[in-house]
Amino acid sequence: MAKYLVIVESPAKVKTIKKFLGKNYEVAASNGHVRDLPKSQLGIDVEHDYEPKYITIRGKGDILAKLRKEVKKADKIYLATDPDREGEAISWHLSKALKLEENKNVYRISFNEITKNAVKTSLKQARDIDMNLVDAQQTRRMLDRMVGYRISPVLWAKVKRGLSAGRVQSVALRIICDREEEINAFIPEEYWSLDAQFAIPGEKKLLAAKFYGNEKGKMDISSREELDKIVESLKKEKYQVVDVKKSERVKKAPLPFTTSTLQQEAAKALNFSTQKTMRLAQQLYEGIDIKGQGTVGLITYLRTDSVRISEEADAAAREYITNAYGEKYTAKNEENAKKSNAKIQDAHEAIRPSDITRTPVMVKESLSRDQFRLYQLIWKRFAASRMSSAVYETTSIKIGAGEYRFHVSASKIVFEGFMSVYTSDEDEKGENNLLLKSVDTDTKLELKDLEEKQHFTQPPAHFTEASLVKTLEELGIGRPSTYAPTITTLLARRYIVKENKNLYITELGEAVNNIMVEAFPEIVDERFTANMESLLDKVAEGAIPWKTVVSNFYPDLEHAVQAAEKDLEKVKIEDEVTDVICELCGRNMVVKYGPHGKFLACPGFPECKNTKPYLEKIGVSCPKCGKEVVLKKTKKGRKYYGCEANPECDFMSWQKPSKEKCPECGGYMVEKGNKLVCADAQCGFVKEKEKEKQK
Repeated sequence: MAKYLVIVESPAKVKTIKKFLGKNYEVAASNGHVRDLPKSQLGIDVEHDYEPKYITIRGKGDILAKLRKEVKKADKIYLATDPDREGEAISWHLSKALKLEENKNVYRISFNEITKNAVKTSLKQARDIDMNLVDAQQTRRMLDRMVGYRISPVLWAKVKRGLSAGRVQSVALRIICDREEEINAFIPEEYWSLDAQFAIPGEKKLLAAKFYGNEKGKMDISSREELDKIVESLKKEKYQVVDVKKSERVKKAPLPFTTSTLQQEAAKALNFSTQKTMRLAQQLYEGIDIKGQGTVGLITYLRTDSVRISEEADAAAREYITNAYGEKYTAKNEENAKKSNAKIQDAHEAIRPSDITRTPVMVKESLSRDQFRLYQLIWKRFAASRMSSAVYETTSIKIGAGEYRFHVSASKIVFEGFMSVYTSDEDEKGENNLLLKSVDTDTKLELKDLEEKQHFTQPPAHFTEASLVKTLEELGIGRPSTYAPTITTLLARRYIVKENKNLYITELGEAVNNIMVEAFPEIVDERFTANMESLLDKVAEGAIPWKTVVSNFYPDLEHAVQAAEKDLEKVKIEDEVTDVICELCGRNMVVKYGPHGKFLACPGFPECKNTKPYLEKIGVSCPKCGKEVVLKKTKKGRKYYGCEANPECDFMSWQKPSKEKCPECGGYMVEKGNKLVCADAQCGFVKEKEKEKQK
């Protein structure tokens, strides 16, 4: 009897796939990668045509020994690692480590979902390992290794040991730092809004309208004086409806999820981190034991940047929707036609349920709460993507008052379409202001109230995990598999911290970014990094030899590293002596630089191990109590300024306070970029910093 061996990556898939294939097939797992570049050295022979040196990963010897035994028994071997470049590379490494090329029938198979049909079909479409995909992954690994192993020692020497740089990680850090600088330099600008409430004969409810502008177009009200002038003029005018327009607005169904959009939506709707989303999605993909059905892969492969759906899945979804909701809820083919993005690899399908008839309710009992919530999100989004557009009826009313105009807009859903299954935050915000039915150009209006409100423009928002993933994708930096590990690494290294969903830069992250920008501007340049991704795509297509990419990259990197080692100043404050006396041994304590920033330590270490928090005085008196303002950090490492007398005095500021008092209101001022701004937004005084203070 013929014996076939199928090798997969994850042990979680073994049981599921074995059940599909029967007794003639043995299924074994490699537990991910089996070979890699050595940790103790660069592992790339730059002197001899950039040949990589691969070794067996520590701890994988036993797994390889078991696989070799299975290989000896098998007539045919199928390498069934994940359907992406990394999976292709793992298959190639397995082939080398197990010496499969020598005398075995070896085939590569891949499937986008772990279902009986998909697995059996893949066996019929067995192929050779695609060396172009392997080379693309190998190139990515080598570029990342070169950046990490050549730049990280520079950071160790110039800042502290244990830090790291990464090709994608360093660009992501720079993007967060640049946003933080924008926020810190932002000067709020004042503006006003004016709302009117009108009574209409026969209607109990008042009609709410917003100030729009004048006959020429939209106007912004930027000061109290402007507002008073408009209000004074309006008091003399009569109000009348000058225009009523009714129209229909169509809202198209959303696209099914890619890795990036799933991470973003799970963060917004479920408050999941990118890492948690990927962990749960991996579980849903590899297989869940469903009551009455056994172990089943519930979703398709989770690392993808394509929105394409197979013809079979599309037809099954349309049939399900027609049966469950009716013909008019099923999208016509042209409604789902979308233009593809040049950055998309389109290697496999979008993320979708492996079987749309397996509704979230049917599998709820077999899933954990978080697995269920993620599966439900994926199922609803996919079902919605095959459904008809939603239709809104919109009404727009212009109200005239002399030369000025007020505007009322409202919309109501006349056909739910896909929104009967799936709505996002934006969809829910879309429905507003249910209008009075009887408004037309003859309607009499009686002004009941004018409501004036002062506002200030807001700075750019801090990045969240979701918005950072969106930005990285838009800039073409990284790939679906890299978003979650990149953010996880930045958090683990304490370059950034996460507070209430927002990402903030730490002092350590700032120091690392400053060195990277100064010494390695190309590495942290988003266009350079995005261009490198397109070169990797060309390697995958077979258009460029992989060694060309590596040999063009390394010499410039090496030159930059040598220059940095020679020219960069050390970011080091360990020997700064303070006037704080160690109460244990009487020595003057010194400033040390640790993974969480600065702290005070006794110079008598190791005899005396006394440490204290470091409170750096900034030479400014506390506006509340007159004591010193010191630089502090939150538990997670975010910088702020507070009074040294805390907790007796509760003064704190995210921006650095200035010695100068506001000439307008006498309050304290804060530094924002090259400007000094009154801390009281109501005052709003702004002035340029003196030049000597900017140095």
